[in-house]
Amino acid sequence: MKADLIVSNIGQLVTCSSGGAPKRGTAMQDVGIIENGAVAVSEGKIAAVGKYDEILRTFEADSVIDAGGKVVCPAFVDPHTHIVFAGNRLNEFELKIKGAEYLEILANGGGIISTVRHTREASIDELVEQSLRRLDKMLACGTATVEIKTGYGLDTETELKMLAAIEQLDHRHAIDIVPTFLAAHAVPPEFKDDADGYTELICSEMLPLAWDWYQSSHLKTKAPFFADVFTERNAFNVPQSYKVLKTAKELGFALKAHVDEFTNLGGSRLALELGAVSIDHLDAISDHEIELLANSGTIGIVTPTVNFNFGSTQFADARKLIDTGCAVALSTDYNPGSAPCPSQPMAMAIACPYQRLLPAEALNAATVNAAHAIGLGDKIGSIEEGKQADILILDCTDYRETAHEFGRDVVACVFKAGMLVYKK
Repeated sequence: MKADLIVSNIGQLVTCSSGGAPKRGTAMQDVGIIENGAVAVSEGKIAAVGKYDEILRTFEADSVIDAGGKVVCPAFVDPHTHIVFAGNRLNEFELKIKGAEYLEILANGGGIISTVRHTREASIDELVEQSLRRLDKMLACGTATVEIKTGYGLDTETELKMLAAIEQLDHRHAIDIVPTFLAAHAVPPEFKDDADGYTELICSEMLPLAWDWYQSSHLKTKAPFFADVFTERNAFNVPQSYKVLKTAKELGFALKAHVDEFTNLGGSRLALELGAVSIDHLDAISDHEIELLANSGTIGIVTPTVNFNFGSTQFADARKLIDTGCAVALSTDYNPGSAPCPSQPMAMAIACPYQRLLPAEALNAATVNAAHAIGLGDKIGSIEEGKQADILILDCTDYRETAHEFGRDVVACVFKAGMLVYKK
């Protein structure tokens, strides 16, 4: 049988296979290892997965890649990022080291609002060029699909400009992009004393225009379109968050929510009741809400890079989430302030000791569960027949090194839909 590509001589073929569902509980400790494996790829999709001898008896291909006994695993999926922005927040990095709290910085016009000023001033071309460099960093770290949020515009014109930049990035870069509309990221200065008024603007004008953009975008045929809200002190309260998410759902958006990052306001329960695909951060989630999450189809996304960057020893209790039966995904939350990190392997390396995840759980969280957290679990996130051939060759012989030996460049090759798009 003819294939386009065979990746052979794989020491550990780590499939992260899940049978079409996100992994939960003890299933997260199983990464589906095939020793001495091989993968056949046809027309950008995985045609067969199995033992080296079996695949080579069944398939032949003009292109055969010898993995040299190394690890092959699914390409990483990053389900929560904010990489379209202008400027930087290096001064705030120093303020945090000196002891300033994030919400204090935000209240004084820093944080998100600081990035908003620079992003409003930037052209689409400037946003695209800066963001392409960030995508290059992510690709070198093994990420092949990424969710990107708006939310540094906080006005109609700039939020739509960010969507246009996201669309150009998907055209120009090997990484596939899933768009999320996050106009409800913070209350802009011009609405400082009128959060309800800004919420009304989001619902009456911004969300409908964003949905119109999606209807005419090439991304409509590739990825879902999400709406998101930051439910938090100094951001959006529960009634405002409900209005945003309910309006978005009625328009056709899939839902996400930033909840319980610093304080528990009831955002998790709200997002779960509305059928959110994911709820993200979860540092302050209650035990009752954990039970609700475990009994739902929603994915819980944790972002340990944020806590690490804050110098905090308090992390979302991912161990409890998994042990309770929640489907947990992992993200870098790559952004200019709280998590300037392009690397899912680094997120895994932090999650293992600080959130007590086993390397297998961290890998499943950064691949197959992350794919489900952006509505693409049927297409990517694992090495299974029929899925898109997004594959990594890692520069190691045991997948656990990815999380254990942190700080090194572990990715040797990235294949996107069967095409080599990065080689170290």
